[in-house]
Amino acid sequence: MLKGIANAFRVKELREKILITVGILVIYRFGAYLPIPGIPFRGMLSAYQTAGDTNGALAVLNLFSGGALSRMSVFALGIMPYITAQIIFQMMQAVIPSLQALAQEGESGQRKITQYTRYLTVALATINAIGYLFLYKSSMYGVDFSNLGFPEWIESIIIVGVLLAGAMIIMWLGEVMTQRGIGNGMSLIIFANIMSGLPMALIQSMQGAENGVVITIITILVILIIIPIIVFIERGQRRIPIQYAKRVVGRRIMGGQATYLPVKVNTAGVVPIIFASAILYFPAQLAVFFPNVEWMQNFANAISSGWVNWVLSVFLIVFFAYFYTSMVFNPDETADQLRKAGGFIPGVRPGAATSKYIKDVLNHITLPGAIFMAIIAVVPSIVFAFTNNSLIQSFGGTSILIMVGVAMDTISQLESQLKMHNYEGFFK
Repeated sequence: MLKGIANAFRVKELREKILITVGILVIYRFGAYLPIPGIPFRGMLSAYQTAGDTNGALAVLNLFSGGALSRMSVFALGIMPYITAQIIFQMMQAVIPSLQALAQEGESGQRKITQYTRYLTVALATINAIGYLFLYKSSMYGVDFSNLGFPEWIESIIIVGVLLAGAMIIMWLGEVMTQRGIGNGMSLIIFANIMSGLPMALIQSMQGAENGVVITIITILVILIIIPIIVFIERGQRRIPIQYAKRVVGRRIMGGQATYLPVKVNTAGVVPIIFASAILYFPAQLAVFFPNVEWMQNFANAISSGWVNWVLSVFLIVFFAYFYTSMVFNPDETADQLRKAGGFIPGVRPGAATSKYIKDVLNHITLPGAIFMAIIAVVPSIVFAFTNNSLIQSFGGTSILIMVGVAMDTISQLESQLKMHNYEGFFK
């Protein structure tokens, strides 16, 4: 591992990408602590803890923002508006033919969809900013936002404007990291946010209960056992044998070799977890507009925690696993490419039969991978409901899956780029 990291820094192009990625993450964490003008920094933290939302619906939203929401800092909205916008457009592509055709146009079509996603992100971020302003001004929190000396409506515009600008900067940082850095920018920002809360979660876990140290040690041991299992599932694949027919090109005989088509057990990666979380905690984002409406708060809390959340989490993770897999892996296109290249699956006719065979393989291996992810995501939530341990909440199944998945994806990209420069990679 250390040798692979040293090799990565020897390559100028790769070194620049790593430094850009690290630099953007440092800027993001700085913005998570940068206070908004007119908001009392310490008073905001005190109000958040006093209101008891550390165990409520906003706890996960605060986790994904790296604690910025509890401080109402510049980056308080986090990456969730951008993720929600991406989910909406990806689902719309499956039902709106014009968007589907736009997605198939290649790079130009993707640029247009990205632009539409940005517009929707602005709208969602504005709604969220206004909602959080109403929430923290309500009697539940009672935070005084009158430190600027301006009329209240001007202060409100300033706060909403700063929050919106912060969300746009986060979106831009994520896109720059994806294009010019290493890994997926959106996932890496969530990874950094989860990791930033780990030290405080460890301290609270050990001090929060009478046997907190024992529970913390047991939790860490369980996590260390689960991580290799997650890595095993993430790297698992079904290899479909492919045979290429021999053909004569000039005086040479081409083809005839045997290879395989790798189909990952978890083709969708951590996307189903992220998408399911965004959908489940969207009602909590809407409920901030109605802090004094009891049934809205109860509904948001029911969706965000408890048995309703557990059942919906399993359903949505499985659904998004199939949905995203169907978007990134097209059996019809794969079968057509094999046919044009003279390849075939032994015992399966080329064309429609090959496409059906690949679809059946995808359906069979996607289900166990999706169920595994759902179990890892839901079981810690159930344990937290009985133990109320902060470490399990902050570093539970969803967090572990996202962190391991993002780490493996980033290392895989480093691995492939190192091999391009004839260096030995991370994996032996």
